[in-house]
Parts: sequence; C-alpha cells; structure tokens
Amino acid sequence: MARFGYTLMGEQSGPRELVRYAQAAEDVGFDFEVSSDHYSPWLVSQGHSPYAWTVLGAVAQATSRVGLMTYVTCPTTRYHPAIVAQKAATLQILSEGRFTLGLGSGENLNEHVVGGGWPSVDVRQDRLVEAIEIIRELHTGDLLTYEGECFRVDSARIWDLPDTPVEIGVAVSGDASIDSFAPLADHMIAVEPKAELVQGWDQTHADAEKPSRKIGQVPVSWDPDKHAAVHRAHEQFRWFGGGWPVNAELPTPAGFEAASQFVRAEDIASSIACGPDLDELAESVRPYLEAGFTDVALVQIGDEQQERFLAEAAGPLLERLRALT
Repeated sequence: MARFGYTLMGEQSGPRELVRYAQAAEDVGFDFEVSSDHYSPWLVSQGHSPYAWTVLGAVAQATSRVGLMTYVTCPTTRYHPAIVAQKAATLQILSEGRFTLGLGSGENLNEHVVGGGWPSVDVRQDRLVEAIEIIRELHTGDLLTYEGECFRVDSARIWDLPDTPVEIGVAVSGDASIDSFAPLADHMIAVEPKAELVQGWDQTHADAEKPSRKIGQVPVSWDPDKHAAVHRAHEQFRWFGGGWPVNAELPTPAGFEAASQFVRAEDIASSIACGPDLDELAESVRPYLEAGFTDVALVQIGDEQQERFLAEAAGPLLERLRALT
C-alpha cells in the first residue's frame, strides 16, 4: 500500500510553526514527513526559509512515529558532502532510525549564495556521484581520505553513528540520472509522475532483493472557499509550473517573480487542486500512484490555513487517498 506524507514547507512557514505542524501531521495519521532545504523562498510572498536541519532536529524530538526526510538536500555546493554525512548520522540518532537522506543536484536559488558559481548540469551530476560515495564511506565509521575530481576529504571520520544505517534517496529526471544514481542510492525521488522513471529505476537499481521507495510530491490548496484557495495558490505557488529546467537555474526570488509574472490564477487552478472538495484533492495524487510511486508527500499551500487543514481536512483526505490504493 502507498504511504502518504506531509511536507514541512520551509519557504512558507517559520521554524516554530513547522515543528508544531509536524506534531499535528503525525497525530492526524501521515506516514512520513519531508522537509525542503532552501536558503531562500521561491517567491518573496512566501516569506520564510529557516535552516532545515535545525528544524528537523527539533521535529525528531517532537514526533515519535513518522519517517523524516530531506526533500531534498544538495550535498555539493552550499554543503560539503562530509558535513552532510555528519548531519545525517546525527539526525538518524535523534530520530531513532526514522530518517532518510534525500539528495539532489541542487538549485541555483540556494547554492549560489556561497559564491562558488553555478555549474552546468553535467558537472552538478558528477559532483553528486562523488558526494554520495563520500557519504557512504563515512557512514561505515572508517577513517576516510578521499581524492576525487570534485572533492577532497582529509582524514575524516563520523564518530557518532546510528545503529540503523541512513538510507539515501536521490532525485532523478531521466535515463542519464537513473544510470548514474540508481546503483548508488536506496530510493528514487522524482517531481513528475512518469511510469518510465519507476521502470527505469527498478531495472537499474543495484539491490533487486530490497524494494526501493519511489517518492513524489503533490501540492494542494485546501480551503473552504475555493476562490481563496486559488488566490493563495497563485500568490505563493505560481513558480511551480516553470518545470525543473527553469526552476533549477533562476538565482533569486526576484527572478522567479519575473518568470511567473504572466501566470494567471486560472492557470494555477488547472494544474493544482484547489478548494474544499477532498475527492478532487485526492484525485490529483492518482497519476503518481498509477505511475508506480510508493510514497507521495502532500504540500498544503500557504501558512494561514495550515492548522485548519491539519485539524479538519487532512484526516478525511488521508482516508480518500488510501482508498485509491
């Protein structure tokens, strides 16, 4: 049966609010929770971007059952992979084995801030391959010195290792990324409900004996007032339709504002389920289930209706989602 998650959307909520929502999402019955890891919001109107790893550490203490996951962290530019390995191991200990390290090749919006430039996609993918190799080696607990094309590690060791190894999910978008990452990772992450991604991953994944999760994410805008739901989705999520090739390259919230200035409210309403109809919201997840995804995380758009969504809509929505499977 598919698992359904809740997204801790750091671009639209502050850190204390995110921890409170995480508790409520566990109480209402979500199976797992994913956290974005951004330095900046997509749009100025979203207005937040706390440090994801601090938030997840607090969430690990505020919850006891739900799985936790980064969705996703880039371990190649803003962070060195040796530091990501240490953070992931610590969070796995704090969460008592509930953490999955979700990785990706990054977005200019977040990674340019350290002044290292923004490389081409092939360079980013090469860096990610080396980063995963480093993280895996450090999670053995052995002393590591590593000399690669992209990274160096000098006499590093993770001293606090969890009893449960940290599993790794990697974001993929096509055959090339599947060929690179399926042999290295445990789970697949994707932003589009394409069955060919699932099939390609299963054919390439190194450990055929251990089923891997296929994890996607779907935004919804629940509100008793459909007009308010559409307005909020347009105000805060109109960047969504740009697609990965655009979203990975723009460097600032101002760039996303400019790129999305001609997106209309009706455009958003046609691509994101908005309003009070829980059946409609549930149906928006169906393409991922039909494509073979095992896990789907929901994003409730906007901070102002988050508590009401969790209190009134999330439980019945989860019932409808589970009925689909």
